[in-house]
Amino acid sequence: MERLETLLTAALMDAQVGGESVLASMKIAVLPIAKVFTMCFLGFLMASKYVNILPANGRKLLNGLVFSLLLPCLIFSQLGQAITLKKMIQWWFIPMNVVLAAISGSIIGFIVATIVRPPYPFFKFTIIHIGIGNIGNVPLVLISALCRDQNNPFGDSETCSTDGTAYISFGQWVGAIILYTYVFDMLAPPPEGTFDIDELNLPTRNPLEGSARSVTNTAPEKVPLLTQPEAQPNPDPVKKGKIRETLEYLYEKLKIKQILQPPIIASILAMGLGVVPFFKKLIFTSEGPLFFFTDSCIILGEAMIPCILLALGGNLVNGPGSSKLGLKTTAAIIFARLVLVPPTGLGIVMLADKLGFLPAGDKMFRFVLLLQHTMPTSVLSGAVANLRGCGREAAAVLFWVHIFAILSMAGWITLYLNILF
Repeated sequence: MERLETLLTAALMDAQVGGESVLASMKIAVLPIAKVFTMCFLGFLMASKYVNILPANGRKLLNGLVFSLLLPCLIFSQLGQAITLKKMIQWWFIPMNVVLAAISGSIIGFIVATIVRPPYPFFKFTIIHIGIGNIGNVPLVLISALCRDQNNPFGDSETCSTDGTAYISFGQWVGAIILYTYVFDMLAPPPEGTFDIDELNLPTRNPLEGSARSVTNTAPEKVPLLTQPEAQPNPDPVKKGKIRETLEYLYEKLKIKQILQPPIIASILAMGLGVVPFFKKLIFTSEGPLFFFTDSCIILGEAMIPCILLALGGNLVNGPGSSKLGLKTTAAIIFARLVLVPPTGLGIVMLADKLGFLPAGDKMFRFVLLLQHTMPTSVLSGAVANLRGCGREAAAVLFWVHIFAILSMAGWITLYLNILF
């Protein structure tokens, strides 16, 4: 009888502990996402007509401040402190994972877009908003919120935050290159020169259909192309040497000016200085004479997360009603991005782990890799879409994707924690 009571007590204790572990996993997964949603809602409120202290011009300036100063400062300080030559060799799969995430996500996006057939001219738009996830801003918020909890499963809060931020930052330079090359080209306006194709703009399609149009009639279609205005003032090719012509050709084709954005420059500087022991001790250690610069970057970098989320919330002020995508396409983007893409990423990470590509025993490393496949659509792709003229549709997609991501990310993160631990 006593033995039976002991067994029943042990079973009840195990069930209680198991229930608490599930609840703890749910808490770890849900609370960071709730914080992201809260900050976005505050930005939405500040930009609404009832408060109106974050108008469109203010959000544009805030976005420029984040991408030109705050995000580079965060990347430079966190990545520079954590990176070493040995770690750079060990972490090689992080940028590779970003590339694989973009490729696999774009393939899924192409399949979904082919099935759904989004309205013209949003086919490539649909592929991008399924294939390109947020590998920087939202993961940084999640890691920061997760590591702040003393009961987090990754151990010491400071080490958890430093490692997680470094892993995320190490992949951002590849994400930025993808963003300013692949995404920028994919979101180019259609031949009509604008995404706002309505009844007033329909006559502009006639020059494409008729072959008897003159050159002057087709000229306006070429105006939106970024390379066209730059190609007009061409100097005499006879006066230019072969080397200069080759360099200018490569500069134009590779779009180096678009690639060398502040976040990428910060990543290159952080890796270049962080792997050299002399510069690392000089700049990135608290005893170094130039650490005041890194400390200033740390202070500025801490402002990046709230600013970008306030700007995101403000960009959603128009709501989903201004989108031309339609319910079917919007629902397909949400479902594909949040439900179809993460299992593919889980398979990629598990295969890489079995092949020995990942550092042994580093669970935070694996968690960050999984997060790169699980995030909602990239906020930065929304910013590029705004530059390319389809900002309203991007804002609508971001609005709904981030709302439904509260549920999807909670479920996926709970699954990942159960797999890792």
